Amino acid sequence: MSTCATVSRDLDEPLSGTAATATTWLLLEQPGPWGADALVSSHLDRALGRALEAAVRDTGVRIALIRRPGRHADFGAPPLRQVYAAHTAPGKTWLRSAATHDPGQLLDIDFAALGRGDHHTFDTAVRGRAHTGDPLALVCTNGKRDRCCALLGRPLAAELAASGVAGAWEVTHLGGHRFSPTLLVLPYGYAYGRAEAHTVKEVLHGVQEGRIVLEGCRGRSAWERPGQAAELAVRGVTGEDAAEALGVVLTAGEAPRWEVTVAHTDGRRWRVVVAQVASQPPRAESCGASVLGSPGRMDVVAVEELPATQKPAATHARTAAHEPTAAHARTATHRLTATAR
Repeated sequence: MSTCATVSRDLDEPLSGTAATATTWLLLEQPGPWGADALVSSHLDRALGRALEAAVRDTGVRIALIRRPGRHADFGAPPLRQVYAAHTAPGKTWLRSAATHDPGQLLDIDFAALGRGDHHTFDTAVRGRAHTGDPLALVCTNGKRDRCCALLGRPLAAELAASGVAGAWEVTHLGGHRFSPTLLVLPYGYAYGRAEAHTVKEVLHGVQEGRIVLEGCRGRSAWERPGQAAELAVRGVTGEDAAEALGVVLTAGEAPRWEVTVAHTDGRRWRVVVAQVASQPPRAESCGASVLGSPGRMDVVAVEELPATQKPAATHARTAAHEPTAAHARTATHRLTATAR
């Protein structure tokens, strides 16, 4: 059976630069069936779902529903729901957890503040506290969005749970169905595609040590997609795997070409040239697509380490919230390829 995931795999479509973007994730437990737009097509109160969708708009917060892996019979509303919030910007990364009988309490959150990395508003609304358990492994399993997420995601989530991965959850939507099984790991916010259980366990072990595994990585959700591709390219060139070592501090230009400045906490900086082109040949971007498309593909054209005295151009620039200090010099050029959803 041909699916969007098998076509993508057969074409060896690169994964880098394809992660969903969000500086902060808000996750609400909702067992039972999910529809395509799960916040308003599950057993969560529909009015609450609409209100939450409106509240997070343009705040940098992305909200999703989660449930434990397994069968999802309808047992009615759970008496107590797990809630998580995670901020993914380097230097400000955190993961908070809470339990609530009333998901309507989430509307008391100041979502603009949450998107900026202020966890106190989450703590106040739902009595949140620092999450002290295992990192979260969120596997997209919503077959109503795309059948690949159910066919490939649900077996992965079940295998992780059966093997004792305490942080394994199913999640409603991570984007990039054609890269199923797709996975988001918190607190750092790196997404993975075509995931397998042994790789996920390696990723989670790395997170516990503050490291990032590059195999299958789609990018960090804190960055826009040119930044995701640029950061992973610098990691590929330097071998840097410390999760908090790199930050995207400036993105100059606009589609189809950007210059992205990536900075290390030790002071080094790199200019990464990213170009967007259309992937060929045309293909279905999801199993539900009625027409063929050409997914936007990002080519990392060059990676150049900047001299200590050289400053990045500021034309058409966006500056990231976290910026390590500048320092020294070396130059390297590298070619990599990435795609965007």
